[in-house]
This record gives sequence, structure tokens and C-alpha cells, in this order.
Amino acid sequence: MRWKRREGRSLRAALLLLLLPMLGAITALELWMTDRDATDAANSAYDRSLLGAVKSIAANVSTESGGLSVELPYRMFEFFELTANGQVYFRIASSDGLVELGSADLPPAPGTLGLETPVFYDAHYFGEAVRVAAYRMPTGKPGMAGNDDHATVLIQVAENVQSRQEFTWRFMALAIWRDGVVFLLTLLCVALGVSLALRPLARLAAEVGARRPDDLAPVRGTDLPAEVRPLVAAVNQQMARTQQLATQQRAFIDDASHQLRTHLTILQMQVDYVIGEADAARKAEAIAALRDEIGRSTHTTNQLLTLARSDSAVLNAQPIHLAAIARDVALRCMPAARAKGIDLGVSGRETDDMAEGDAEFLKEALLNLAANAVAHVPAGGVVTVTFSSDMLGWSLGVTDNGAGLSEALRNTLGQRFSRQRDQAARASGSGLGLAIARAVAERHGGALRLDIPESGTGLHASLWWPRSGRDGPMTAGA
Repeated sequence: MRWKRREGRSLRAALLLLLLPMLGAITALELWMTDRDATDAANSAYDRSLLGAVKSIAANVSTESGGLSVELPYRMFEFFELTANGQVYFRIASSDGLVELGSADLPPAPGTLGLETPVFYDAHYFGEAVRVAAYRMPTGKPGMAGNDDHATVLIQVAENVQSRQEFTWRFMALAIWRDGVVFLLTLLCVALGVSLALRPLARLAAEVGARRPDDLAPVRGTDLPAEVRPLVAAVNQQMARTQQLATQQRAFIDDASHQLRTHLTILQMQVDYVIGEADAARKAEAIAALRDEIGRSTHTTNQLLTLARSDSAVLNAQPIHLAAIARDVALRCMPAARAKGIDLGVSGRETDDMAEGDAEFLKEALLNLAANAVAHVPAGGVVTVTFSSDMLGWSLGVTDNGAGLSEALRNTLGQRFSRQRDQAARASGSGLGLAIARAVAERHGGALRLDIPESGTGLHASLWWPRSGRDGPMTAGA
């Protein structure tokens, strides 16, 4: 039967409820074994008395007169009746049927009796339970004239079993009282032991309950049982992840508020300038600049929302075509590329191999990489959207022939709100595009890679994530 712990029941109560039936079953088994031993001991002792009575009768059987004569030990029967606490029955019968003494209707022995081998068995006689001893002995000695060597005498002696039962019950009553005391003491020791064993858990609960809401420090597990330490380690690991996420969220809020505050400040200044400017031409220029700043603010806000979603939204992992994503991103960047005279294309070998990932997030990340490349590459440059796969994983990327980036800058790019600064000075930005790409790659169990192309100039930015079952498996949850 499957045991289920009820909701709200303490671990102490659950352990006691598990141990109590076990202790009860062990005590019951011990009492049953004691009853068997007491019964066997009583039968062994009383059977020896029965055998003594049989041997006394057998010693008084004689064939000296040529027939069969028996002298019954009446005094011994009287004493035996006193010890048996009831009436004693006997039967003496010859195998030829000529002699029959005592209670002729005593129950016969089960099976065939061997010569001079006593047999003890239980039976009922006149409605009462009796214990019977049966013994068959030869009537004469070998070579004795006139005697049949095969003639025997059957001796049976039966006694009431009341004295045996009283002895067994007295023994069992003592055993029940003794085992009951032992059971209660054992139960008390188990309860005390469980309480002592669970005391570290109670101390841990009190320690955690006394913490401040913002206290995410690791829980000390040095004084805890070995079985609880893996749970504490898992809790500490989860608390570390929660603390890291909270730190990221605080940093995101601080940086996002700074970015939006900057845009709003610029917009406020431009609006004030437009209101106070009387010259129509300058006002038109100011309005155009205001429109551009609104566009940048909208773009930054959209990127902030995308970055927030990439951190917390649940991935919708499904089979996807890498080539389809690359072509779609290239088409969406085509107008901006044509406006700057940039040669924008797609490169990759199409196969039947289906990648696994969230198509919308991957498309958004690749779009940010492509938009950055189109924005930063000089007019007339080349930008290529790439896709590939191998035995380890899949890749989506963008290659350009721009000024490229130094190694130090490649190591820091992709961090949120970092600005691209290099002697080549591509352009200024919030760093959100690469941060989005990095977050999406990490959510898929992969990474954002920034490398120098084989041509030696420009930059190759790629999203790489492993196949399921490889290192860094993709998770489908937040």
C-alpha cells in the first residue's frame, strides 16, 4: 500500500506514525513466539508426567502366570490427578482383544504405533480437551514357551489440559505485561530520539524565519544531518541564483531609468527650444531633430522591453529552419542597407537538419546584430547574414567588413548599456542590441561570439547554442 503523508502533518508525527505500527507488529510477533515457546514448554513438562504414568503401568504388566496380569498404581493416579488439576483416564488393551481395562473408548493414536515408542497427541473425550500418551509394548520375551512373539499391549493415559492452559496463560500474562512495558519504553525512546534528530531542522527553520526579507546569504549547513545537507546546498544554490537575478534586475532598472531619463531630458530641451524659436527654418530643423530623438527613444524603449522579455519569458522551443530566419532578418534590414549602399546578403548551406529553439527570440537577436552591422558599417560596405550547423550545435550570425573592434572591446561588448568605444569609433549606442543577443543565446544554453572574419577585417557576431543533450542544454523555462 502506498503511504502518503497528509498535508500539514509534521515530520515528527509522520515518523512516529510510521514507527508505531512497526513496533506494534514486532511486539505482536514476539508475543506469538512467546506463546509457542510457553505451549511447547508446558507440553514438554506435562508430557514427562504422562510418560511416567505410562511407564508405571507398563512396569506392572506381567505374563508370569501364563496370561496377562496388571497391577494398577492407584496412588500414583491420585497424585497425578492432583497435579493435572482434573480427572485422569487410562486404557490397557491387548492386541488379541482378550484384555481391555480402563476407558475403552479413549481416542486412538493417529497412525500406527511402533513398539516401545511413546506417542503424545491431543484429542477430545466426553467434550473436554485431553492430552493422551500412547505406548505399545510386547507381552513376552523371545523364546518363552506358549507366548506369541507378536502379541502386544497398548497402554494409553489421558489427562485434562486445563492445568497446561492455566500454566501457559500465567506465563503469557507475565510476558504481555513485560512486553507492554518494553513497548512503551521503546516508543518513548523513539519519540525522544526523533525529537533530538529533528532539533537541527527546527533550529534551521528558526534561523531562516528570523532573516530579513532581503537577506539572501547562504544558509549554514555545518551542524545539520548529512541527509539534509544536499537540500540546504540546493536552497543555497537557488538563493544565489535569486540574488544574481535580483542584482541584474536592479541594475537593469537603474540603467533603463538612466537611458529613458536621458531621452526625456533631451526631448524636453528640444521642445523648449521649438517653443522659443521664432525663425521658421530653425524651428523646422528643431522639429526634425525632435522627431529623430523620439524615434531613438522609441527604439531604446522597444529594446528595453525585448531585453526584459528575454530574461523572464518562457522559451517556446520548437523545430525551426535557420535559413528561413536568416532570410527574414535580411529582408527586414534591406531598406536601411540600400539607403547606405550596403551589399546585404545571406550565406549558409541549407540542409534538412532542423534546429531547436525559440524562433521569435532568435529572430529578434539576429535582427539586432544585423541592424548594428548596417548602422556601423560605412556606406558601400558588405554585410552578410550567416547560418550553419554541426554535430555540436547551431549558429546564426552577421559578418561585416567594417573597421572591426579591438580584442579588449570584443571582451566587454554584449554587456548591458556598454558603449562601443574604439579608435575606429563606429558609432555610439546603448549596447542593448548586443545585450539582447547575448541574453537570448544564454537562455538557449549557448553564447554570443564576437570574432574577426577570415578576411582579417570587420567583425563576425554569431549566436551559438548546443543541441539537446550537449554541454549547456537549452532550458525551456525562465
